[in-house]
Amino acid sequence: MFSMKEKQHLSAEIEKLILGLKHPEMPMEKPEFLLHVDGKKSWSWADIEPNHHYETKTPGINPFNEIVREIL
Repeated sequence: MFSMKEKQHLSAEIEKLILGLKHPEMPMEKPEFLLHVDGKKSWSWADIEPNHHYETKTPGINPFNEIVREIL
């Protein structure tokens, strides 16, 4: 549903928000989270994970999502 650039942006903003809370039960860096976003259709969804997850693995990229965002 989202392009890789959009997912990275969302991940960075979510991490900043979580760390900004300075909650005593949260780590001071690299929080773990998984945000699932449902789109309008049942096949339209996205999972947003922390950007640091991809330091050691390459994310799967749906070429359609990358193309659609360039058109819009």
